[in-house]
Order: sequence, then C-alpha cells, then structure tokens
Amino acid sequence: MSSGSRQVREGQGEDIWAKATKAADDLYILRDTYFPPNPLDKISKLQSQSDLSLNLLDSVPLEDRKSPVQRATYEYLRGKMLDVVPEYNKVAEDHLSKAVKLNPSLADAWLCLGNCIWKKGDLPSAKNCFNLALSKGANKKILCLLSMLERRMAQGSENKAQIVEESIQHAKDAITLDVKDGNSWYNLGNACLTSFFVTGAWDHSKLLQSLKAYQNAEKDERMKSNPDLYFNCATVNHYLENYERALSGFEAAALKDPSLNATEEVQKMVNLLDKLENLLRGQTRTKRLASLVSSLAAVNLSSSYKRAPVDQLSEGLNRAVAIVGKVLFFVKQENATPLYYLVCDSNQIWFVLSVYGMHNDAIKEGDQLTLLEPYYHYVDFSWKGKHYNFKSIRVDFTEQVLVNGKVLSSLHAVRSSIYAHHKP
Repeated sequence: MSSGSRQVREGQGEDIWAKATKAADDLYILRDTYFPPNPLDKISKLQSQSDLSLNLLDSVPLEDRKSPVQRATYEYLRGKMLDVVPEYNKVAEDHLSKAVKLNPSLADAWLCLGNCIWKKGDLPSAKNCFNLALSKGANKKILCLLSMLERRMAQGSENKAQIVEESIQHAKDAITLDVKDGNSWYNLGNACLTSFFVTGAWDHSKLLQSLKAYQNAEKDERMKSNPDLYFNCATVNHYLENYERALSGFEAAALKDPSLNATEEVQKMVNLLDKLENLLRGQTRTKRLASLVSSLAAVNLSSSYKRAPVDQLSEGLNRAVAIVGKVLFFVKQENATPLYYLVCDSNQIWFVLSVYGMHNDAIKEGDQLTLLEPYYHYVDFSWKGKHYNFKSIRVDFTEQVLVNGKVLSSLHAVRSSIYAHHKP
C-alpha cells in the first residue's frame, strides 16, 4: 500500500471516530432535552438512536481498533451508547469495564461506568468510579454526579445531614471550575433543597440559598430545556410562599415535560389558595369571636418581646416581636408540609399560619399561640382571573411558638427527608 493511500485510510478512520464520538454525545443531549407527552416514546427514540449510533461505531475498520488506546475508545463509546436508556444494562457495564482496564486514564469512561453501576444500585462502587474519574483531573460534570450520588447515599444513613453537606461542597467545587455553568448551579440548588428537608424542613436560609442557585442556573441558555429546573425552583418558591412564582414555574415545567406531575402541583396549590380565601371571606367580627379572643390580652410575655397585632408587622422577620392569637381552624390540604391554620389575634384580625418542621398534633384548634419573632408576608396576587390576598405568618421551628403558654417538646419536631433520584 502506498503512503498516500495509507494516509487517506487513516484520515477516513479518524473521521469515523469523530463521528462516532459526536453520535454518543448527541444521544445524551437527546436524553436531556427531549420530553414527549408519553415517556415511553422517549425511551423508544433513545433506543432507536442508540442502535444507529452503534452501527456507525461498528463501521470503524478493524485495523483502526488494534492498539490498546483504540480498543479502549471503542469499548467506551459502545458502553456509553448502550447505557443512554434509563434501565441498567449489563452489556454496557462490561464494555465500560473493559475500557477503563485498557485505558485507566479515560476519565469519561469512569464517569459512564459509575452511572451504569449506580443504576443497578451499587452506590459505593459508583462513588469509587466517580472518585477515580476525579483523580484524572478536576471535572465539573463528575463533581455534579458525585454530589447527586451523595444525596442518594444519604437515604437510610445515620449521618445523612453530614453526607448532604459533602454533596453541597462538591456542588460548590463544580461551580468554582466554571462559574457560568448552569448545570453546576442547578445541582447546588438541588443540594441545598435536599439539605432543607433532611434537617427537618425549617431552615429558611437553605431555601434562599437554593433559590439563588436556581436563579443563577437560569442565566445559562442551555438550562432553558431542563424541566426539572423549573419544577424544583417552583418547589422552593412554594415553600417560600411565593405562590405566584411557584404557579408560573410549575406551569412552565408542565409545558416542557408533560410527564412531570407539575400540573397536579398547580391544581393542589390553587385548591389550597381557594380554600384559604373562602375560609377567610366567611369570617366576620362577632360576639362569639370577641369572646374567644378576649383571654389573649391577659397573656404574659417575656420582657424580651414586644407585643404587636398582626396588622403592625413588617414584611419579613420581625425581631423581638411576639404575636398572640387563637387557632380557630386547621386547614386540610393535599401536601404534608407545611401545616396551615387560620388564627385570629386579640384585635380580631385573621391571618394564615403556616407551620414547618412539626407534627400535626403540636398545634390544635382552640389552642392559644404566642408566636416569637414571626416571619410575616402579605400575599397579594392574581392568577387566572382570581385575586388572592391575605396576611400570612410562617413558623419554621418549635422554639418559635408557645402553645397555651408552654414550650413545645422536641418530640413535636419532624425530621422529614427528600432525596435526589437518579437523573444523571
């Protein structure tokens, strides 16, 4: 064979490698951006595109697969193409295992192997793969996956809060590598949101950190196609009681991925808001109400707190202030958190009380409450032609409330949990 024809053949071989590599990358772009109404259609399309990509890879001439590096690349791409579907694939794992044995410096092969092993539930081995991938050099994608995996590993662990803190740190490490990468910010938002739930759903600052991270993620145009970003950001706004933003976010998520339960979240929130509005509208100042709240004026407060009626509160946290009120209704709703009550103060001013991080037996109808350093928000917005406006106070932890003059036991505190599912 002449040197000229050899160079042509080598050039063609290199071209096929490049096309096969791009085909593998395109598969994962499809996975992360294609959300048909029926999720089965997505799996079907991924499978058919995977088959086409494998055919392209197999067109690489045998003489171009001889060296250990070439064989490793072939095994890596084959495993990556096979593993694009949601279910665990043993054949994909075998190909990826061969790839890292042939070329241990192939960081993305370690990443793909970790993903594959994660799907079969072997989380420690998956973490080992991600750490081996990181040993080849800092990589934001691997750090994000490690952060996700740690949130999953926290489930059932005795030190879940510590593991989630490690997840947050790895998310922050990814951002330091590329402060403009939306996926890294999105991952940090998820880590902070998980921390909020793992620590008992009371730490308001975790929600604010999560929201800020999601807002930074939204600045990256590539994240516009991620329905989970809209859904999770809406979830944070829901817990921050930014109802209008939450409704808009859930609607946007539903449009991008109809298979999410975002439409149901919108309906649940509207049902709750309608119930609150209807209950509040039905309340008027009566002799019976005056009698119910008459005892509130006699409640003694610590000298550290100034008594104030609800209509004199400032938006946000009211330091060194206490509100005294009577619980008249427990408002049943479809989500477990928060708990909602209708409360009336000594001036017969009604407000909505939302309670986080507590069991539903901590506060009952008829109880007299003293709310310390209340976090106040005036809800006032319109949605689909209906106007909502009411006064709202949130309680985030047991130390913030006295029930019938008594401090709540720590037994009333909830330790709820939420974990990242495997969505690499």
